[in-house]
Amino acid sequence: MTDNNQKTDQPLFGRPWIFIRGVPSMQFLPPEGPLEVAFAGRSNVGKSSLINALVGQKALARTSNTPGRTQELNYFVPEGYSGEAGDLPPMALVDMPGYGYAQAPKEHVDAWTKLVFDYLRGRATLKRVYVLIDSRHGIKKNDDEVLDLLDKAAVSYQIVLTKTDKIKEAGVPRLIAETLEKIKKRPAAYPFIVATSSEKGNGLDDLRGAILEAIGQAT
Repeated sequence: MTDNNQKTDQPLFGRPWIFIRGVPSMQFLPPEGPLEVAFAGRSNVGKSSLINALVGQKALARTSNTPGRTQELNYFVPEGYSGEAGDLPPMALVDMPGYGYAQAPKEHVDAWTKLVFDYLRGRATLKRVYVLIDSRHGIKKNDDEVLDLLDKAAVSYQIVLTKTDKIKEAGVPRLIAETLEKIKKRPAAYPFIVATSSEKGNGLDDLRGAILEAIGQAT
């Protein structure tokens, strides 16, 4: 096991990360300890690919072409922590279930809404939710519904544009401005947009910096 000094000296996103738990309902949540940031987005928005790119691992979060595959809150932490008192990781990444896939039965949508809202409302260690928006489509109706949910839960969230390599480079600043305009009256929205491409690596350092700032580790 890595010793505490080595763990402290390594950059947070330069360490190996591991999957520790899938949470299908609130009773399976890990005990509150490390600070958490969560990732939300429509199915196939590129959430798993972004998490993998963020930590520099190819298969930490499972990617799938099947919409709605992730139906749990999936927890990831840096490798080398026991989870015992005094040896907790500095933070956890939480991959939330994708939303908005058309084939979802109503009971699945209801279960998703309950799990997510209960988590958002009752998790004191949750510092920010990163809501991923496909840059080719912008904020859609079901994204607005999730932003409403976050505003209602009074949880800080930040918009992350994904797949910016799929649109013209000149269109990115305009999309950022349009997105800022759409969220400017939302009470829980963080007023800074991060534009990313998992494939090209664009914006990943900006996102890492935003996460470190959210958990109070920005330098």
